[in-house]
Amino acid sequence: MAAASWSERVLHLLNRMNNFYAAGSCRASCLRFEVDGAQVGWIRPHVASLLSRYPQVFTAPRGGAVSLCQSLDSYEARSEAVHEVLLALRQEDSLTCLRGWRDERYSVMPRFSDPPVMWMERAATSLFGVKRYGVHLNAYTVSDGGEVSMWLARRSSTKQTYPGLLDNMAAGGLAAGVGIIHTLVKECQEEACVPADTAMTARPTATVSYTYEDEEGVFPESQFVFDLEVPVGFRPRVGDGEVQDFYLLPIEKVKELLATDDFKPNSAMVVLDFLIRHSLVEPDTGLWWSSVRRSAGDGRDQSVDAFLFLSEPHYQEFVTGLHQTL
Repeated sequence: MAAASWSERVLHLLNRMNNFYAAGSCRASCLRFEVDGAQVGWIRPHVASLLSRYPQVFTAPRGGAVSLCQSLDSYEARSEAVHEVLLALRQEDSLTCLRGWRDERYSVMPRFSDPPVMWMERAATSLFGVKRYGVHLNAYTVSDGGEVSMWLARRSSTKQTYPGLLDNMAAGGLAAGVGIIHTLVKECQEEACVPADTAMTARPTATVSYTYEDEEGVFPESQFVFDLEVPVGFRPRVGDGEVQDFYLLPIEKVKELLATDDFKPNSAMVVLDFLIRHSLVEPDTGLWWSSVRRSAGDGRDQSVDAFLFLSEPHYQEFVTGLHQTL
């Protein structure tokens, strides 16, 4: 894949994963979702219309916001009241995202550092545009010669989302009340049969954050990224069935694949972040070669090293697209 084509494809991926910020998105028509006076999400008008049928739980839109009723003044009361509404809407079968009901609870809070104000069924979070958090692991090897390779997973063909696509070796969402490290270790063990003591050596390196919209709602997401350098002889094993296979690929091949439709989009962003942090994508790359020849002045030719600068034209846009403020 030509360099320009690769760059444009990656830029397209980042723009798509941040399309909520783009001109023409639903953002201008969305209502703020507020709990106890603090914004925790975004609600589209058609969802607000459905929620207006439950005035004991949701207030009518006012001042550009839909709020939970003030009578719901505790974590448990808010969570249970909203859950009952969602169960009713699920029975109506008019909201496609609720067909993917998971019985998984996600925390709802204004910022990650804030105490949760309630929990919500994972499948419904896009209806309310609440922030979702996860953990992604880049597992890689470095040969004696310095060549970097990365372990990728192929998602099961029966996965509810992005079936059959390439993914990071281990990844998972943060469930309510479960910590980042616990989630990392759990996903490593369940998906790739990686022992806990090995998973615990992974290094936290960054967060990758973005907000996109699609037909199912608004998705503000932030992934906590970890790097794990493993020995050359290491091999993950398929565990809980969410993965069908693992591949160890040269990093240049991984770089090529992340710009294709064969990669889960947010996982491709996590790999791009790895490439940037490890200087495998740079704003200006110097390449030495010795194919230039010139006269030495005594009638003989000699090879002279020449230096060529190749720049990544969208480097700044890559970095910005990976680290949006939710």
